[in-house]
Amino acid sequence: MTTKAVKRAFKFRFYPDDAQAAELSRTFGCVRLVYNMALQARSEAWTLRQERVNYNATSALLTGWKKTEELAFLNEVSSVPLQQALRHLQVAFTNFWAKRAKYPRFKSKKKSRRSAEYTTSGFRWREGRLTLAKMARPLNIVWSRPLPEGAGPTTVTVSRDAAGRWFVSLLCDNTIAQAPVVNAAVGIDVGLDSLLILSTGEKITNPKHERTDRKALAKAQRAMAKKARGSNNRTKARVKVARVHARISDRRRDLLHKLTTRLVRENQTLVIEDLTVRNMVKTHSLARAISDAAWRQFRTMLEYKADWHGRELIVVDRWFPSSKLCSACGELAERMPLSVRSWSCRCGAVHDRDVNAARNILGEGLSLIACGGGVRPQRESSRTGQSSVKQENPRVTKGIPVP
Repeated sequence: MTTKAVKRAFKFRFYPDDAQAAELSRTFGCVRLVYNMALQARSEAWTLRQERVNYNATSALLTGWKKTEELAFLNEVSSVPLQQALRHLQVAFTNFWAKRAKYPRFKSKKKSRRSAEYTTSGFRWREGRLTLAKMARPLNIVWSRPLPEGAGPTTVTVSRDAAGRWFVSLLCDNTIAQAPVVNAAVGIDVGLDSLLILSTGEKITNPKHERTDRKALAKAQRAMAKKARGSNNRTKARVKVARVHARISDRRRDLLHKLTTRLVRENQTLVIEDLTVRNMVKTHSLARAISDAAWRQFRTMLEYKADWHGRELIVVDRWFPSSKLCSACGELAERMPLSVRSWSCRCGAVHDRDVNAARNILGEGLSLIACGGGVRPQRESSRTGQSSVKQENPRVTKGIPVP
């Protein structure tokens, strides 16, 4: 059986004692402070002197900051998370200069993720017990699943979410047994009424997790709005709102994991459509439903699981007319508004809009493999300024007679 060596993170919940919680809270604050001060120093250096400050320079600045009276408290926490914060900032600037990301932003005390990353010099791993630097006792981790046999963490990330839950993520070297080769291919179309529509004709119902808990969320938000800003009661109410959000996201992520694992195990080739979700949510009437469907998260999971198990994932161009193309005869309809859910071709075929689109997506993906064409989506057409709502490019039907 073929295996693949990967870096894999295993996330667990843990329950710190009071001393550990206080130490981690101080560490989170110091990490945020060091990141923001280094970002300010790098920004000022570029603005005033057109100078790019690298990681080594910010590391030297950190050494100087620790020697000052105002920032002497930085010595009270482990130095490893502080150095990792500077490395993360370096990666952010590298991505910015390569035009892969926007300019780095300052971390907010209220909105930014509270986390700290420890490398091997910042923790001790012995007999399945994890002890972080500056702590006398190991963390009380709830082992919901075992780590791979013989595996030990190379990096540990500790975090606390808005609902007050503590998590530890262990990055380990892991060997994954790739799934057996199967002679099956599937085209996948995403939707709102049905979360996924497969070329086999199967439709997977969209559970609409956010809509299910919308009343509970609104009730918690109204209660928080009535509390005085800065009061302890408002803090408690904010946690209740965060718990509703956490329940929604947990259920959504669990469903997507199950669906993507099933699709990867059952199919050798998977074909999906390239969608600009970031632009699609700008359509306000659909933004809430699209965000709840989590199309981007689904694609991300499908990508790394297909890579793990030796499957082939094909991404067809977003302007491919999957809905307007007859999967039986190849005829193109002139127009296909979103309100049309089924239609008849002049060849006599009657199509369910979504199933027909999934079959066309599969056919296009297989043709790309057969012709040796590139499978990455062509992004030039996205600069035309057309609507990013999932509609086919009208230019593909120009000059074609109406059926």
